[in-house]
Amino acid sequence: MDKINLIQKFTLFNDYWQPKIVGELNDTYIKIVKLKGEFVWHQHIAEDELFLVIQGHLRILLRDGEINLEPGELVIIPRGVEHCPVAEEEAQVVLMEPKTTLNTGEVQNNRTVAKIDWV
Repeated sequence: MDKINLIQKFTLFNDYWQPKIVGELNDTYIKIVKLKGEFVWHQHIAEDELFLVIQGHLRILLRDGEINLEPGELVIIPRGVEHCPVAEEEAQVVLMEPKTTLNTGEVQNNRTVAKIDWV
């Protein structure tokens, strides 16, 4: 049982939109990711997804509005809700989602990460 220093973990990589696993809780992965730019519109049919901003600003576009997150704020996107994360500048984010969750949901493209590395 070791503590996890998120600040230190974020220094271990520089790539955007490539989640990394830092831990697991029951059937859930705790992931960190650096975001910059606009992602793809997608949804997770069977999984909820938690976004917790550590650094920067994250805007999550929804079909009927948007959610803006600052450091220390989180949102849980319910399963089946189509969304598109956007970070104008680099944002460092913690994700919590079931181990089966694919980052692009039902969409398969060049942003899909099938195998997630541990850091």
